Amino acid sequence: MVTSQISGKRKTYIGMMRLLMWICVGLTGALVLFLLAYVLIKGIPNITWELVSTKPSYLTEHIGILPDILNTVYIVIITLVIVIPLGVGAAIYLTEYASNKKLVGVIEYAAETLSGIPSIIYGLVGMLFFCQFLNMQTSLLAGSLTLVIMNLPTIMRTTQESLKTVPQSYREGAFGLGAGKWRVIRTVVLPGCVDGVITGCILSIGRIIGESAALLFTAGFAHALYDPVTGLTSPGATLTVALYVYAKENGEFEVAFAIAAILMILSLLINFAASSVGKVFHKKRAI
Repeated sequence: MVTSQISGKRKTYIGMMRLLMWICVGLTGALVLFLLAYVLIKGIPNITWELVSTKPSYLTEHIGILPDILNTVYIVIITLVIVIPLGVGAAIYLTEYASNKKLVGVIEYAAETLSGIPSIIYGLVGMLFFCQFLNMQTSLLAGSLTLVIMNLPTIMRTTQESLKTVPQSYREGAFGLGAGKWRVIRTVVLPGCVDGVITGCILSIGRIIGESAALLFTAGFAHALYDPVTGLTSPGATLTVALYVYAKENGEFEVAFAIAAILMILSLLINFAASSVGKVFHKKRAI
């Protein structure tokens, strides 16, 4: 009788926990769907070709976000060109070359700590170091270097985890055939973990596109149209910074929702791309 009572209580407990789990799943899904639907419904009708293909004019009070789109592209390209070699190179050294495990542990702990620091602190440090100490002033280059520091832990840690998934037998087999250390890494290890590296890069693009607090301090919020060379040393607003300016400073909520819809669509595409790339390389590895 005691056994049946315990079994009944256990079944009740399991049922309650399962119900609570489904409630949490439903609330989370409902919040995500509500946010997506609200932003897209409010923003997509305000997206026009004139809005995305022209620059703003204060004389005619015309609003255009083409400079903000180009500034976003500039910052993404500059940041990735710098952060990918640094992050992948650091991960390769820590995983394949470093012999002092305590030092590796300290660096990994520091990287995890850096990834949890609020972005506004990065913006403050970037403003003091890049803009003032290095005399870069408020510019896209200063903003990109700040984002490099922000995204370096992400690239490094994802690459490290990907490198660790390559079986040790692959390395030993290549060494047995007479290959050197760097040749083994270049021809055996990196091709075996390229899916994780690419996924980390794509997710970093999403973080770069969605960053605003750090760029307000370092890149500024000028809605000016520059060529790629001049733009590096000039201030400029990205899409997220433009969203803040139009919504908070100018009260142009229709434009703000249009930019929010564009950012939402870009985020969905980036996440879909990361998932698709991971599946493609996983299938190739399985074959």
